[in-house]
Amino acid sequence: MRTFVTAPWRAGVAATAASLVLGLAACSGGSSSSSPSSSGTAAGSAAGGSGSTFVVWDPYPQFDATSAWWKLVDSCGASAGVKVKHTAFDTTDLTNKALLAAQQGNSPDILIVDNPVVSTLAEAGALTTTEETKADVSSFSPNLLAAGQSGGKTYGVPIGANTLALYYNKKVLSAAGVDAASVKDWASLNAALAKVKAAGKKGITFSAIGTEEGSFQFLPWFWGSGANLTKLDSPEAVAALTLWTDWVKQGLAPNSVINNTQTTSWQEFASGDYAFGENGTWQIANAKKSGLDWGVIPIPAMKGGNAPAPTGGEFVTMPVQKDTAKYPVATKVLACLTSGDNALTTDTTLSYIGASAAVQTKQSANPDLSVWVDAVKAAKGRTSDDLGIKYPKISEPMWGAFQAALSGSKAPQAALAAAAAAAASALQ
Repeated sequence: MRTFVTAPWRAGVAATAASLVLGLAACSGGSSSSSPSSSGTAAGSAAGGSGSTFVVWDPYPQFDATSAWWKLVDSCGASAGVKVKHTAFDTTDLTNKALLAAQQGNSPDILIVDNPVVSTLAEAGALTTTEETKADVSSFSPNLLAAGQSGGKTYGVPIGANTLALYYNKKVLSAAGVDAASVKDWASLNAALAKVKAAGKKGITFSAIGTEEGSFQFLPWFWGSGANLTKLDSPEAVAALTLWTDWVKQGLAPNSVINNTQTTSWQEFASGDYAFGENGTWQIANAKKSGLDWGVIPIPAMKGGNAPAPTGGEFVTMPVQKDTAKYPVATKVLACLTSGDNALTTDTTLSYIGASAAVQTKQSANPDLSVWVDAVKAAKGRTSDDLGIKYPKISEPMWGAFQAALSGSKAPQAALAAAAAAAASALQ
């Protein structure tokens, strides 16, 4: 086991706390409020402290102590023989508090964080590895587990995942004589959009805002072209950005995409005017309430097949503790939250697809989820390929590139060349 803290480790946490933390791109629908909600025994310190109190922090302030999620956390604590002090924070606030708690040596026993944050905390030395704590990761899908890996080590397990696909409006496609099942690659998608426009309808809407949210939506097209984040100006990357740019130029996508969040993009699709809307698992409930006759297809790769969409969702991690004797209990709680029927309950509550094949198989029986299971199986973590904390330094130039191209200030190739140079400079 690693001992808890040294002066260099403290310095590393302080430096990381001062760095830019990734914004939330996809989540379970948590509140934007930074005020925490908490429940459980009052014994022990709020940050993970003393006595019999077992402390859990998560980014789900939309749930309270009466919810199925909180009851599950409490029951997992009880099965491990501890009472839980449970506090929920807004995602960004949680990251900052986790870094500060690590610096001060009073981290929670279990910390549930947005998956791109795992590498930030791991780099700071704030998290244990699953090898250290003997947490079993064998049942988790490798493509989802990869988002919590850095330097060949695994720093937690995915609680579930959400990702992106294309919602479609059956009425709009029918009026244009388009069968959604015919959309298999970029060529067939472009042909479908052209027919929709010719029929007097609107094509596709998405989010291309200049934030991580926009990068999240661009990545399926970027990766679906065969491009790699280590080479932003490759011919494949240019093809992906040209696709988006041409849609706007040709009136197949609205000019509003440059300012759209995933929420405003959904609102455009929900108006009933668009054939397609790129959005996530978290919109299923809204789709059911929309009154639309809708369906979902995976985002197609350029040459066919499912494009790798980025994974959203959180990881259950175990922060470094002064008292390493606490790890076995934390490992039991982690296993309880993420295994068997509990995982299915958790993922249903959070509108997530399971992180294991067993849960995914059960969810595939639900027709509303079967396409999403396929999308998650093809998905990829933003910090995968051992990018870790390099990812934000690549993502920001990338969103600058598609903003420049969509606004018409730069051609796609020039925009991506500038982005590649900026990323290289930031990574030096």
